Amino acid sequence: MNNLKIQNKFLTGPVIWLTGLPCSGKTTIAIELEKRMSANNYPIQRLDGDIVRTTISKDLGFSKQDRDLNIERIAYVSELLSRHGIHVIVSFVSPYQKMRDFARNICPRFIEVHVKCPIEECIRRDVKGMYQQALEGKINDFTGVQDPYEEPLNPDMVLYTDKETLDESVSRMMQFLDNHLSKY
Repeated sequence: MNNLKIQNKFLTGPVIWLTGLPCSGKTTIAIELEKRMSANNYPIQRLDGDIVRTTISKDLGFSKQDRDLNIERIAYVSELLSRHGIHVIVSFVSPYQKMRDFARNICPRFIEVHVKCPIEECIRRDVKGMYQQALEGKINDFTGVQDPYEEPLNPDMVLYTDKETLDESVSRMMQFLDNHLSKY
């Protein structure tokens, strides 16, 4: 799949890849970022883990192999959208560095954003009770409990959702994008 990389990055939309623990704030940030970018007339598409898991990846479980395949599919869809000038916001746990590197490799304007939040705060925010179920052994392979989350080695940006308000995080993200995208 490495041959998918587009050489003319001036015509492609950016792929803004939000990664972090479950309940760290990825989806909340992605929704607000999408609203602001839409208000500025950016052609935009948001891809969310929960939605993708009930559609194009409904055949996958949560084994490492299935998680990798899920991210491979999302990276491919992101690249296709980006190729047509769409700004893509991806909000997935995407726990493994290898697969985020894969996405970066095929998406020419890849922007990795680590949505960083301590696990204790993620547990507190968990309205679905997934962490509690994982801690009780009712859910297996849950990221952050039984399965590791490999923090990004060199993210393009880090948002600290336990220290920043939603508005602060998204405003910083918009400023970063304005500065970053103007370089192209």
